Amino acid sequence: MKTDMFSSLKVLHGAARSTALSVAVSLAVAAAFATPVSTFAATSAATAKTTKHTKAAKKSAPETAPAKVSSRAKASKGAAVKAAAADDDAPRAGAKRKRATFAANGRHHSAVRRVAYEPRQPTVGQAFGLHDTPDALMLRSSVAYVIDQNTGEPLFDKNSHAVVPIASITKLMTAMVVLDSKEPMTDQIEVTDEDRDYEKNTGSRLSVGSVLSREDMLHIALMASENRAAASLSRYYPGGRPAFLAAMNAKAKQLGMTDTHFENPTGLTSMNVSSARDLVKMVNAAYQYPLIRKFSTDHSYDVYTGKRTLAYNSTNALVRNPTWDIGLQKTGFINEAGECLVMQATIHGRPMVMVLLDSSGKYSRFADATRLRTWLDNGGGEQPRITSADAGGAGT
Repeated sequence: MKTDMFSSLKVLHGAARSTALSVAVSLAVAAAFATPVSTFAATSAATAKTTKHTKAAKKSAPETAPAKVSSRAKASKGAAVKAAAADDDAPRAGAKRKRATFAANGRHHSAVRRVAYEPRQPTVGQAFGLHDTPDALMLRSSVAYVIDQNTGEPLFDKNSHAVVPIASITKLMTAMVVLDSKEPMTDQIEVTDEDRDYEKNTGSRLSVGSVLSREDMLHIALMASENRAAASLSRYYPGGRPAFLAAMNAKAKQLGMTDTHFENPTGLTSMNVSSARDLVKMVNAAYQYPLIRKFSTDHSYDVYTGKRTLAYNSTNALVRNPTWDIGLQKTGFINEAGECLVMQATIHGRPMVMVLLDSSGKYSRFADATRLRTWLDNGGGEQPRITSADAGGAGT
C-alpha cells in the first residue's frame, strides 16, 4: 500500500517538475529576446550621457552661453522643433528596426525592436580636415564668415576660402533667377514626376499633381526649403531646366562668385559648391529683392495645392526668436554639406552677413550663430578673428 502511494507521489512530483521546467524554459526564451531591447536602451542612454559629459569637458564658457540665449525662445520651442524637423534637403540617418520571432509555451510571438543606429557619412569638410581648424569660439561649423554689410569688413573668418557643398543655400540663387525672369507670379505651376528627387530619394509634402502659383512656389521654397517647389520653378523657366541652370551659373559669374557652381536648383547634390566669401556676395545680391527678404523670413505660410491645404513652417528657428533682427536667411542640409546657414542680421544697429557651413549637429548652426552674436555683442567685432586654414598662419 505504501509502495503504491509512494509511486503515485513520485509520478505527481515528476509531472510537477516537468511543468516547472517547461515554464522556466519559456520564461528564459522570452527574456533572451527581451534583453536586447533593454540593453540597447541602456547603452543608448549611457552613450548619450557619456557624450554629453565629454562635450561639456571639452567646451569652454562660450559653448554654454549660447544655450542660455537660445532658451529664451522656449515659448516657441514646439513650433521651432516642428520646423526644424521638416528641414530641407535630405533625411537624416535613422534607427533601423528588425522584427524578431520567438516561441514560448508552444506559441509564436513577434516583436519589432530597434537594433542599430545608422551613422551619418562624413561631410566634405570632415573628409578634408576642416573641422580640425581651431577657433576662439569653438564653433561646430567648419566654415564661418561674418562681415559688416555696410563696409564689407571681415569680422570673423574661419576657412572662408574653402569650397564645399552648400545644399539648399542654393535656393537663394534659384529665387533670384526666377525673379529676374519677370515671369508672372500668378502663373499656375504643376508638380510632375520630373520634380521628384531621384538623387537623394527624398520625399516631399508637395505631391505630384499639386498646382500652386509661381509666387506660392517661391514662398515655400525659400521659407520651408520645399524642394519640389524649387524644381518645378526651374522647369517652368523659359527654355526649361537646362536654361535655368545656365542662368544660375551666369548669375554667379556676374556676381563675381568664382568658387561657385550649380548643377541643380534645389541643392540636393554635392555638386552645388561655393565658398563662404562667394556666399556673402550671393546674400548681398539676394538682399536687394524685397520678396526674397519677405519670404525667407516668414514664420509660416499655408498653401492650397488644388487637393488640400498644407501648412508650412520656417526651417530656421531663429526667425521666431524676438531677440534676433533677421532680414534674410536660408538653411541647408545634405550629408555631404552638413548643416548650413546664411543670414543677414542687424546686431546693435550694425547690419551683418553671417555664413555658417558644414556644422555638425542638427541645431549646432543656430547655436553657432548665437555664439557669434554674443561675441559681437561683447565687442568681438573690434578685433577681427582670422582662423582660416589657408590664412598662412596657425590661426587663433
